[in-house]
Parts: sequence; C-alpha cells; structure tokens
Amino acid sequence: MSNFFENTRKPMGNSGRLLTIMMNRGHAAMAKWGLSHIVLDKSGHVLDVGCGGGANLVRLLALCPDGLVTGVDYSEISVEKSKKLTSAAIHGGKCRVLQADVSELPFAKDSFDFVTAFETIYFWPEIEHAFGQVFRVLKPGGIFLICNEPMDGMKKMSYGLRKFPAWSSTTPISWQLFYRARGLSISV
Repeated sequence: MSNFFENTRKPMGNSGRLLTIMMNRGHAAMAKWGLSHIVLDKSGHVLDVGCGGGANLVRLLALCPDGLVTGVDYSEISVEKSKKLTSAAIHGGKCRVLQADVSELPFAKDSFDFVTAFETIYFWPEIEHAFGQVFRVLKPGGIFLICNEPMDGMKKMSYGLRKFPAWSSTTPISWQLFYRARGLSISV
C-alpha cells in the first residue's frame, strides 16, 4: 500500500505511467466541474502546478486559445506524459511543460493570471512555503484554483492521510482561516 501512495505523489516507472492515465480519467469530472466555475481571459497566462498526466493542460488550452498554458510537475513520468498530450500546443508556442517543484517555482514574480492545483496540494511539503511560491508567481488580482475531491473521500484513505499529515489536519474552515490571515478570500 505504501508504494501506491508514494507513486500517486510522484509517478515513477511503468506503474507511474499507468497512474497518469488513471489520473487523467479519474479526475476528469472534478476538474471539469472546478473549471466551470471560473472565467478565463482567452489570452491569459496559466500555470497548472502538479500537471500529472496533462489532461487539465488540454482543458486550459481550450479555455485560453490565445494565451500561454504552463504545466509543472516534479515527476519525470508526468512531465513526459503531459508533453505527449500537448505536443501540438507546445510546437505552436501555446504550451510548455517543465519538471519543477512547487517549493521552488522557476518563474518570475507576477508571471501568471491564473494558477491551478488539481488533486495535488495534499502532497506538498511545507505547504505554507508552497503557497507562498504560488502567490509569488501569481499576478495581483489573479486567481488560484485548488480543486480536490471532497474531504470525506480523502478520510477513507487513512493510510494516505497518515503519510501526508499536512492534509489530514485540514478542514474547509482551517483553509478559510489560513487564507483570511493572509488577507485573501476563499470559497468552499
């Protein structure tokens, strides 16, 4: 069981390749739902942190046909899969996919209009630092969309919650307090 959860955090090997396909399919409905609640500028600059198998990069490219969509993931397997899925957009200069860690995003301050994190923040170590990196690269007035399955579903994954305590100790209310303490707003 331990290897499964570690591989969801950072897909590796053949099982990691299979996992990126499963993530693309398994998270599709939730991702579409999350994106349905926002309006993006068609020429916006977008960052997807933890881009996994790349399916959300494709969705973001459709929403921002005149913009630039960037995906980052620290898994070599995820970056490889995302690049394959978005190869036409990469060659057309509309997309880029980089191997990078959220704790050290390789972008200048105020680079993006919109940042997404789909089913990934519970894997982030030092979550406050990671959020600081996101807000550093997000332009003033930009949007940071965090989209995860409902908490009840995560609680069933008791082993995973023990492995990733930053997630297990959070509730929607604690996230609201976290953001409000930093002068930000949140909708749950």
